[in-house]
Amino acid sequence: MARVTIDDCLKRVDNRFSLIHLAAERARQLKLGAKPLVPNVDNHKDIVLALREIAAGKIDYDNIKNFEPTLTYEEQEENFGANEDQSHSIE
Repeated sequence: MARVTIDDCLKRVDNRFSLIHLAAERARQLKLGAKPLVPNVDNHKDIVLALREIAAGKIDYDNIKNFEPTLTYEEQEENFGANEDQSHSIE
């Protein structure tokens, strides 16, 4: 699949609002370390990869909870700098 379109995804999901919710949840999982279910040869961003997975029929509401991220909460904070934002104070 060269390009993923909304129409490709809507063949698998009922409506645009459901698609947005499903894609956001999957993109979050990918960002936190879940393994992609389709090849990422062009090194796409997480949201594009999530849409490609939905269009390919690999992700839907029935199975999305089966693909949990591999990072713990502490590892997420280390990797994404959550503690750095809290260290700045406003005077």
